[in-house]
Amino acid sequence: MKIALIAMSGIRACDTELLELGLTLPGFVERSKAIASLPSLGLLTLACMTDREQHEVRYIEVADLKDAESLPGLEDCDLAAISTFSAQSLEAYQLGRRLHHMGIPVIVGGLHVTSLPDEPGRYGLSAMAGEGEIAWTDILADAERGRLDTMYDARRSEFDLSEAPMPAYDLLDLDRYNRITVQTSRGCPWQCSFCASSILLTSRYKQKPIDRVLAEIDAIAARWDRPFIEFADDNGLVNRSYWRQLLPELAQRKIRWFTETDVSIAEADDAFLTLLRESGCRQVLIGMESPRGVGLNGLELRRNWKQHQWPHYRQAIQKIQSHGILVNACFVLGLDGQTPDVFDDVYEFAADAAPFDVQITYQTPFPGTPLYAQLKREGRLTHDGQWNRCTLFDINFEPRPMSVSQLRDGFFDLAERLYNDEFTRWRRENCLRRANGRPDLPRLSVA
Repeated sequence: MKIALIAMSGIRACDTELLELGLTLPGFVERSKAIASLPSLGLLTLACMTDREQHEVRYIEVADLKDAESLPGLEDCDLAAISTFSAQSLEAYQLGRRLHHMGIPVIVGGLHVTSLPDEPGRYGLSAMAGEGEIAWTDILADAERGRLDTMYDARRSEFDLSEAPMPAYDLLDLDRYNRITVQTSRGCPWQCSFCASSILLTSRYKQKPIDRVLAEIDAIAARWDRPFIEFADDNGLVNRSYWRQLLPELAQRKIRWFTETDVSIAEADDAFLTLLRESGCRQVLIGMESPRGVGLNGLELRRNWKQHQWPHYRQAIQKIQSHGILVNACFVLGLDGQTPDVFDDVYEFAADAAPFDVQITYQTPFPGTPLYAQLKREGRLTHDGQWNRCTLFDINFEPRPMSVSQLRDGFFDLAERLYNDEFTRWRRENCLRRANGRPDLPRLSVA
């Protein structure tokens, strides 16, 4: 068979004014550009599970199809698999319909479909819910027989990461990506109510064996000169014993890398943080959500961990960055309890704590999350079903106690203050100056 694997990559936003604002504030879009250029690790994994001698596999970024009146190169495909998030789902279904009308069987998967597995069927498409590795061989077998089922539901099963296949990195265009993704874990111990990440795919936190992680990195390094790795984990570094084994191996490979983690990394001893830097870690993204306790109560399903952590946020950033690791501090605006004071609070926090990067987003009720269920019960969803607004940069709910206009106006004003060139330069220089105050560390650079 000829199989097309189509990634619905890129950042979306419906608010045109915000998009225009981003064009004048480079700091606002830096992280978005990095995300937009990441390949789909899920599709590359499915490609590796496909017998490449028996089947011809092609990896496609949706951006390459957007302006095409026809879909060149796809006319003779026997199967198209599309991976999508909520913001791109309607776009994915429209593309799937075009392929379906061409007589090509289409299956759609990813986090959004896992939450709403009946949705693709409304468009005449098949659905893959749950971890794709569990269902892919059945999908291939059925496609070969010409009898693709309406749904492949793996949500009640768990994929063992000790059996994780090597992603087919060879399918990627080397010049297209500035970062390559590797996964060491799935799930997160905290399970925040708004999180629409791999906790929708798995009910527990699980780790990939170190030898398999290193094999993937070696495969990437064989094709990319000194690659930059983005560990695609919801919450990396929480299993210290695992990373104490992995970090020395990463240091030997002389790679550079980035990951998302939580503020508990600041509780690690100096030796661990030094090893983290020496292993090639350049930056960690930390979901702090709110600069004050307001909004954090009840945010996590298992315990109010962040509610107890926020008083230590400034010291945590200082400690992490003093070891030569940059921090991207992330805040969610529109959490219940937040008033318009939160915008000044975030700005003052950024000025005082001087994280190298700051990320702000709206609270977003993604389908399948406890937050979505709560706001639906309370009648506070303003654009229910308009998944193209699930972008993190569009408001699709009624906040409390702020109004929608207060949230939007405050967000815009904060973005202008946070991301203008003068403040960004001042904050980063302050960050680097503080970190370079330790004579035993190499001087940091922005690169």
